[in-house]
Amino acid sequence: MSSIFYETYITQIFPVDIKGGRLILCTETKIVAETVELRVKDKLRDALCSCNSEVTDFEIVVAKNKEEYLRQLNGADKDFLDNHGSPINPKFTFDSFVVGSSNELIYAAAKAVAESPGDTYNPLFIYGGTGLGKTHILMAIANYVKLHHPSLNVLYATCEQFTNQLIESISKGKGTGADFRRKYRNVDVLLIDDVQFLAKKQGIQTEFFHTFNELVMQNKQVVLTSDRPPKEIEVLEDRLRTRFEGGLLVDVQTPDLETKIAILRRKAEEKKCIIDIKVLSYIAELGDEDIRSLIGKLTKVVFASKLHEKPITIELVDEALKESASDTQEELQVDDIINCVCDFYKISKSEMLGKKKNKEFTEPRQICMYLITDMMSLPLVAVGQKMGGRDHATVIYARDKIAEQMKTDKPLSVAINDIKNMLLKK
Repeated sequence: MSSIFYETYITQIFPVDIKGGRLILCTETKIVAETVELRVKDKLRDALCSCNSEVTDFEIVVAKNKEEYLRQLNGADKDFLDNHGSPINPKFTFDSFVVGSSNELIYAAAKAVAESPGDTYNPLFIYGGTGLGKTHILMAIANYVKLHHPSLNVLYATCEQFTNQLIESISKGKGTGADFRRKYRNVDVLLIDDVQFLAKKQGIQTEFFHTFNELVMQNKQVVLTSDRPPKEIEVLEDRLRTRFEGGLLVDVQTPDLETKIAILRRKAEEKKCIIDIKVLSYIAELGDEDIRSLIGKLTKVVFASKLHEKPITIELVDEALKESASDTQEELQVDDIINCVCDFYKISKSEMLGKKKNKEFTEPRQICMYLITDMMSLPLVAVGQKMGGRDHATVIYARDKIAEQMKTDKPLSVAINDIKNMLLKK
């Protein structure tokens, strides 16, 4: 590079950290960071690779010195300094994924991708109806890579999150969006849920196209999920459609009866309930193609068993689901649950739906999401919208966190059962 460019820009950057095979560079001004990344990114990578060390890539952050960088890294507002998207549920693993004839192909493809990221199917495009395990398999890949390839950077995010963060980056005046690009392009495994929401968003599609291209060209693994195949996503640019179809497309089918029973048995075991196979078969035959709804029915039956102190029989199943259909789905509304939880914990509705992260608000908020998913058959995306515009991965995290916490936290379990009883009596 020219001596003028070197003196003007390169001398203004300095190393502060090494993370996952990446050299972290700092500079005091945003313009230096953006210019270096835009104009000499490949040269810097080549120079790092020529050193024959484990450091083969870099990223640039804006900070006056190493101390400020560390404060940013450890601070509360680090949305562009780390590579975390939506929370990754540690319970969503390959071991906890029930494999049947309807999903054995997706399981095998995802496992191959997790074992050798970037070497097998790239991209891996998984599509199918809601509630069939697509998010579970994405998080299983993330958990496997983090465990077996700890040096690799993994980012899981919903398409909605990708869109919102790009818009936020632009609205905050982050120039050409260099911070946003660093977040999504400096990863080894990118997992994006619900890419069908790219439909009709030309500006977002352009950014996604360049992100996708750069990662795949560097043999970084990309895994995408959608509720439909690429050819059925409305107003999707041809260049994106062809790239989505350029890897392996896997269709998640509706599970057969045996797989449904196996899933229900696994969930019953997780709830520490022994349920007769005839009862599980009866629940499985109720006609739900959506596994999430089927598990919701099982949850209602288990709750009814504990509430009425009765064994789980076919008669109890009929009673519990009939009661659920009449008392919760027709009469109970999301606002009833929100208002009830607000009253119980003495907080306002605006605090419940707001962004404050104090424990006095976050715990009731998570409990509220748990109760809505437990007592109503709503899509997770709809639950997130009702809870202040949160994405469905946040709803999943809250639901599973509270469900897990209830196993060991008796006061919490009692409180939630009290709230349920208050709702059922309304």
